[in-house]
Amino acid sequence: MAEWRTAEHVSDGHPDKFCDQVADRILDEALRLCEGDAAMLARVRTAIECLAKDNVIFISGETALPNQTSVGLDVSGIVRDVWREIGYEEGAVTVINHIGRQSADIAQGAGSGVDHGGAGDQGIMVGYATAETPEMMPREWVLARDLCWRIRELRRSGAIPWLRSDTKSQVTLDGDGRVDRVVLAAHHAPDVALPELRKVLHEQVVVPVVGEIDPGRVTINGTGAFTIGGPEGDAGVVGRKIVVDAYGPRVPVGGGAYSGKDPTKVDRSAAYMCRHIAKTIVANGIANAKECTVSLAYAIGQLQPEMVKAVTQSGEDVSSWVQDHFKDLSPRFIIESLGLRRPTGWSYFETASFGHYGRSQFPWERIAGA
Repeated sequence: MAEWRTAEHVSDGHPDKFCDQVADRILDEALRLCEGDAAMLARVRTAIECLAKDNVIFISGETALPNQTSVGLDVSGIVRDVWREIGYEEGAVTVINHIGRQSADIAQGAGSGVDHGGAGDQGIMVGYATAETPEMMPREWVLARDLCWRIRELRRSGAIPWLRSDTKSQVTLDGDGRVDRVVLAAHHAPDVALPELRKVLHEQVVVPVVGEIDPGRVTINGTGAFTIGGPEGDAGVVGRKIVVDAYGPRVPVGGGAYSGKDPTKVDRSAAYMCRHIAKTIVANGIANAKECTVSLAYAIGQLQPEMVKAVTQSGEDVSSWVQDHFKDLSPRFIIESLGLRRPTGWSYFETASFGHYGRSQFPWERIAGA
């Protein structure tokens, strides 16, 4: 029998996702301030960290930015804008800005280093694709994401006025791929009765997403009330939802977190390229692939990966196909080929909630020809 599978997801109002969105909005703004100047864009370096608890937001990390960009970057204003957009309760927000300057060491090297198109750090990145869903993502992950997405839509439209922004979901599939269990935790106003909340969310969220299911297989707000959410209910930190950001627990996690990092960090750019390659292999049926996992490993400052590996669901090694069709896998080439310094029709802020993969606006979701 096939294995059972479970994946979880969180909404944009989860405190960790708030921090991810702040970090990526800062990156977006740094790039925006350099629009139209290729030399300035190439100098943008960010590694932003964010910690949120209650209404105190601590911003740290490192940047290396053109002077005019540093002056124009309103970190406190960005934090407050994201706070409002997510839908947290209005009130005074204290922002502590402790961003330092990125070490110049990683930019240097004779023909290597970030300034020469090399990797901003060492690491192993993983990409994955499967033919089992239109998004080419694991089905349990897609369903868990869509539950959170559905709640956000109902909240933002006002269709369910007592919903608030913080949500978590979890979906378990049995060995035949059927939905066996669903778990939801929905942040809500204090004036809604728990029986009503459970009934409404089962009918308007669970059934539209996963189909008809025995209510006994569904847990909604298992501990009862969930009126205290966001950073008031739990501290948030950048990068704490890396498995949610990627493919769920079915797929190995490679490098570090994505959010707040400019594309010279291979944790981000090479992971996106791994996804692009994996999708290309599955979509083109290379070696009859229905699933593919791609791994790239880099050394700091180096232009080309230390390792290129691609394996299908049957265990067939298609690494040589990748090397033949993607001859240049330097960070510089990845950045240029995927347009990672000039986001067009998408933003890094968008990647910071509801997953970095499985949405068509992102350029790494494009499929290359065989």
